[in-house]
Amino acid sequence: MIFKAKMLEESDINRALIRMAHQICEKNGGVENLCLIGIRTRGVPLAKRLADFIEKIEGRSVEVGALDITLHRDDIAKKLSAPVVSSTDVPFSIEGKTVVLVDDVIYTCRTARAALDAVMALGRPARIQLSVLINRGHSELPIKADFVGKNIPTSQEEIIAVRLKECDGEDLVAIYSK
Repeated sequence: MIFKAKMLEESDINRALIRMAHQICEKNGGVENLCLIGIRTRGVPLAKRLADFIEKIEGRSVEVGALDITLHRDDIAKKLSAPVVSSTDVPFSIEGKTVVLVDDVIYTCRTARAALDAVMALGRPARIQLSVLINRGHSELPIKADFVGKNIPTSQEEIIAVRLKECDGEDLVAIYSK
């Protein structure tokens, strides 16, 4: 990969997450029956950060879970080796709640589709919304994020790399060419 440009640094990521937290609260009229579920791997720390910002805004905490979508992927049969399955950790009921799925990047929307299947296997929420830090375009499915930190149009030959302190030791979003 060849580095092209730094798109966001720590302060930009925090500003985007604060804006998204406000939008989530506004669209849902507060946090009643609201929960956040991060899609592994980087969606989980982003969901926790959003929950922290939401608590500062609303004065109430929201439940946060972690979702592994590996077994719901539509390309699992194409994998040559055995898939690595992490754990799903949603220690609360999603029945009748607004579930906000959180991910770092939306690209083809296939991860979001798998996450929808995984959430529906947990129960029947009232609604599901999608929150992503980066929307890079190129959707292959009729799925759209409800909350977007930043739109970064890319070509198919480019890669968006999201690095978060919790996983990578730094907060950074960069674009690379293949």
